[in-house]
Order: sequence, then C-alpha cells, then structure tokens
Amino acid sequence: MSYQNLRFERQGNIAIIHMPGSEKDPGGLLRLSDEVTELFGEISWDDEVQVIVLTGSGEKSFSFKTDFVATVARELEEGPSGLRSVWDPIAKIDRPVIGAINGDMVGLGLEVGLACDIRIAAEGSSFGLNQIEAGVIPWNGGTQRLARLVGKAKALEMILTGETIDAKEALRIGLVNKVVPPGELMGTAMKMAGQMASKSPIALRYTKEAVSKGMDLTLGQGLRLEADLYLLIHTTKDRVEGIQAFKERRAPEFKGE
Repeated sequence: MSYQNLRFERQGNIAIIHMPGSEKDPGGLLRLSDEVTELFGEISWDDEVQVIVLTGSGEKSFSFKTDFVATVARELEEGPSGLRSVWDPIAKIDRPVIGAINGDMVGLGLEVGLACDIRIAAEGSSFGLNQIEAGVIPWNGGTQRLARLVGKAKALEMILTGETIDAKEALRIGLVNKVVPPGELMGTAMKMAGQMASKSPIALRYTKEAVSKGMDLTLGQGLRLEADLYLLIHTTKDRVEGIQAFKERRAPEFKGE
C-alpha cells in the first residue's frame, strides 16, 4: 500500500511510520487523517507487526499555528461527518506505539504524541496545547489524555494558558518517558521497540489492554480485567514456550499463538 503523506517501512516485527512535520492547509490534514486511519487499519490485521514507532519526517515533529487550528476546527464542524478525532486510530491500535519526538509538538501535534503509549523526545523539543489561543479547546484527546498523564492541575495550567514547555520540564512532569540527544533519538526508540518485539505478541497486547482500559475502570474492575487477561494467557502456546525456554535457559521463540 502506498501513501501520499505517510512513509511506512518495516524492520523485522517493528513498523516505522514517518508523518509530515506540518501541514499547510486543513485539507492536507484531513487527507493525512484518512491515511492514518487506513494504515493503522492495515497494521491491525498484520500479525507480523508487534510494535510501532511513530516519528516526524526529517528533523521536524508536529507543530500547528493557532490560525491553522481554528480553520481546521471550522472545516471539521462544517464537513459532512461533523467534528471528528484525527488521531484516534493511533490510540486505539492494540500494539504498543512509541512516539519518537524530533522537534516541537504543539496543538494538534501534541495530541499525536498523547495518542502514543510511550514518548521519547529529542533535546530541544517543546510541547504545548495552544488551541485556546484560537478560541477553541483540544478535541483530539488533549484534555483527557494530558490530564491522565500529568495530573489535573498541570493539564489545566497548560491548556488554559496555552503555554509551551521544554523537553526537560516535559520529562519532569511525566509527559515524556525519556529525553535524549537528537542523534540518539531513533536509535533509542528502536532499541526499546526491539526489547518489546522480543516478547510474546499476545502478552504485549494484553498488557496494553489491561493498562489502557484499566485507567477507565475502578480498581476492583481493573483487577478483574487483569485477572481475566492473565487466565487467557494460560491458554496460549506462547506461555508454554516461555516456561520451557526458562527451564532450558534459552531465549524464547514466541509465535503469537
């Protein structure tokens, strides 16, 4: 499958997706959204892909000016399908998604990063949700995902003021997992992805499901979900292989079965 805006490649069981660093017109953003939906739909059916690394093309990540944000919001509202989330397919995929952030992530751009499961940022990156400067609020998960990551008070401060923070502060508040020199960004992301890809594909997916869905449940409900998924793991060949490999003191050969 070929895409006009996205660049997609694979290294073993790792899918690497390069997204444009910015968009010049709302129509381009909507076309990008359609491609994201299509590509992540394709990946969801591809059992060979175990981990996804998402990054910006070239040396840029994602940053959108406030006038662009306002125009996009208006066109989405007036479109045939009404207001829609642009990055939902990223958040809903059942594989781990690592965001390799190689520049500023502002507005709609930060909402791309928030849709990822793990964020690794290059030194010099900055982060902010500036939609309020355009007279709107984040609508691609920013108000919900940011608060879950950094807490209600800090999320409100960032969103209500539209302030931008640097990578060091983003690491301090838990918005990103790691901050590395720009030249080490993709190497660090790929190393982490490789560590994940060496594990059981089923265990990876169940772990993401337990943590992600558990955030919206009570503790008791979350514990029951965790127990149910743990019991399901007992029916898989990967569990048998993991135990056998441990006994034989060798690396397991998981097949996702």
